[in-house]
Amino acid sequence: MTRTFYSRVGKRCLDVAGAFSGLIFLSPILLIAALAVKLTSRGPIFFRQVRTGQFGRPFMICKFRTMNASNEGSNSFLTADGDPRITPVGKWLRKSKADELPQLFNVLAGNMSLVGPRPEVPQYTEKYTERQTLVFAMKPGITGPAANAYAHEEELLAARTDKESFYLTSVLPAKLEIDIVYCENVRLTEDLRLIFATMATIVLKVSELGRPSLGSSAG
Repeated sequence: MTRTFYSRVGKRCLDVAGAFSGLIFLSPILLIAALAVKLTSRGPIFFRQVRTGQFGRPFMICKFRTMNASNEGSNSFLTADGDPRITPVGKWLRKSKADELPQLFNVLAGNMSLVGPRPEVPQYTEKYTERQTLVFAMKPGITGPAANAYAHEEELLAARTDKESFYLTSVLPAKLEIDIVYCENVRLTEDLRLIFATMATIVLKVSELGRPSLGSSAG
């Protein structure tokens, strides 16, 4: 992996500035989301799970809880569109990507970056090939090239009967190849492009959620 001044120093500066600014600017949304999760279903506000981070080190990722608390600890690590475990508020949070916002605290803590490979659970990463472990060279990100390319991953999984097999044999290898290319050439311009692309996707998803379906009646 190429080590530039940006990858060694500048990227962390961008992470701290971006995460700190984001937490301040988005604090009303964070508060509303936290209250919505707490008041509409039993269980904790946040969902925490062990993921594999930079250099293969485990860390605890933080998200807003989107499933019924009794189902959060199920054996399935995948969630498809229409999953009955997802709460009504959780559905909105996942569609808008607002459930990812608490990861800004992970960024400030230094175990995640604004942009990077998406972190997977150890049960998946322990099966990585030698080439696939190249993604561990960088901190995992809230967003990244693979995350943007597979923004509709839950819809893709929903169409499959054996979701885990399809994910492990088709989706995950493809995502890892995209992230490996990113890790080999980390640049400020690319990180900024990915951040703005993610923001644009979120705005589009939120607007789609507020748009009435074609089948809805006027009365």
